Amino acid sequence: MTEGALEIAERALEHVSDEADVYVGAERSGFARYAGSVVHQPTLIDDTTVELRLIRGRRAAVATTNRTDEDGLAELARRAAELVASASEDAHVVPPAPPAEQPHVDGSDEATASLGPDGQARLAAEAIAAVDGLELYGYVTSAVCEAAIASTAGLRATQRTTDATCLALAAADGASGYAMRTSWRAADLDPAAVAREAAEKAERTRGAVELEPGRYRAVLEPYALSELLYYFSFDALNGLALLEERSYFAGRIGERAFDPKLTLVDDALSERSLPRSFDFEGTPKQRVALVEEGVVRGPVWDRATAARAGARSTGHALPAASRSFGPMPTNLEVAPGDAESTDELAERVGDGIYVTRLHYLSVVNPRAAVITGMTRDGTFRIRDGKVAEPLVNLRFTVAVPDVLGNVLGLTRDTVLVNQSDFYDERWAYGNRVPALATADFNVTGAGGGPGL
Repeated sequence: MTEGALEIAERALEHVSDEADVYVGAERSGFARYAGSVVHQPTLIDDTTVELRLIRGRRAAVATTNRTDEDGLAELARRAAELVASASEDAHVVPPAPPAEQPHVDGSDEATASLGPDGQARLAAEAIAAVDGLELYGYVTSAVCEAAIASTAGLRATQRTTDATCLALAAADGASGYAMRTSWRAADLDPAAVAREAAEKAERTRGAVELEPGRYRAVLEPYALSELLYYFSFDALNGLALLEERSYFAGRIGERAFDPKLTLVDDALSERSLPRSFDFEGTPKQRVALVEEGVVRGPVWDRATAARAGARSTGHALPAASRSFGPMPTNLEVAPGDAESTDELAERVGDGIYVTRLHYLSVVNPRAAVITGMTRDGTFRIRDGKVAEPLVNLRFTVAVPDVLGNVLGLTRDTVLVNQSDFYDERWAYGNRVPALATADFNVTGAGGGPGL
């Protein structure tokens, strides 16, 4: 990152004659992966991606490159011009964003930015050393990133961010447990504590038994609740889906559709999250109330969907190449409750199940917010208000409004759960949520047992 991302974006604009905006993402990151309690496959990335969007009348086209020299940027502009010349007209194309005052957020930590491969390996070793009798799988990763946007309309925006995550899966034949922590400060992570949490959960999963299909009361740990909300957000909280009436929110704005205990916001400006000051269009981020005390308030918007709705963008545009999907919330936050612990939530459940994590999720019916998937790495029976015998992984199909429509309680403590898969250009995001107890969780069958 010797040259700033904003300087690269400005140089890219020098090669275009049409209206245009340029997004530049620069990343320096590393992974210390471990499997079988051995650190292996270190991954180091030092890369810059340039995404150029050209607008010509009602036509728009996007081209990307990793080359930031003059020849590379000139070739990028040439390819974008060829693409826009043959693009179909689109009535919803928006022009480049004008200048806007960007909010200040503190999401950059120098110690995390300087945490190199030796530091990542040291933290991974701390996780491994904390576990005996089980094999540990997962990773420690950290990054420093710089994002910048420049447009022919005069917009200039840039931000530097850091992020760090420790993920641990403790496993053996017939046992598995999961834990994870993420933050924009590596010092907030305690890899040994993460590993111990995973291992303690795994030890309790030995001897798992099956459960009859049916509707159960359930405790969802923050990992499970975050994943459920992530998939729920694809359509329910998406402004484009609302316009196309695919969203559960369609026709329900202003109505009480959830338990009064539920308040859901998206807040990328919070330092308790993974802060970001602007979206991929350069629009300043806003805190958006999605559900207030059970009442539906509305989705998030980007510039194209906001224009169609007669609203204003809330700063939730995706990268230009993915923008046809619509806007997405990436920093969901659920207001905490009054329960001291998940043990207290189990007491409120009385008889039901305890779920650590959800996996293999799929949206079955967007309009009704029906989602299917499996539990994983720590599923238990709750009997007489106590977490009891371990269960095999369970198949489920739930309507999210049912799960969130009768909330028995939420914990006071919340956890920031990473939702980024780190497969493409680095863009860390996650949800801050408590554990939740619900009166309605539909189990449809049994899967395989825990373990390797």
